[in-house]
Amino acid sequence: MLSSVLVLDANIIIRSVLGNKVRNFIIEYNTKIDFITPDACIDDAEEYLPIIFKKKGLSGKASLDVLKHIKPLFQIIEHEVYQERMIEAKERMRNKDLDDWPVVATALLFNCPIWTEDKDFFGVGVPTWTTDRIHILFNSVNERLMADNILNEPS
Repeated sequence: MLSSVLVLDANIIIRSVLGNKVRNFIIEYNTKIDFITPDACIDDAEEYLPIIFKKKGLSGKASLDVLKHIKPLFQIIEHEVYQERMIEAKERMRNKDLDDWPVVATALLFNCPIWTEDKDFFGVGVPTWTTDRIHILFNSVNERLMADNILNEPS
């Protein structure tokens, strides 16, 4: 199944602030793919971005300003929504980083893949994409949209 919904892990949100590649992908594909993320990932990004920026000798506030401009491209899923899949998500994340359960719960709830660089998500029964391979998903979405357009053209 090809999904047009993609769950963003906190590390992808952080990368969208720190560099151009991830941010450019999100900007380019936000009209074709619903980028969703649990509120916990936004909280993580807001906590860690200022620390990362300060270590680079940059303003911590600047990191949050960049995030503020990117955030409208994400659909933020509230805890009350994804908590219904909490037990299953925690079971799947057992022996891994249990703090990542909201990402898995969101993916289970929306039946969609996760975009992450965190290897803890591999093997939990949810399709997972990394940045070096995400273009494959994006190309598939483009191909599907083109095929849909051809099929929907008047004869």
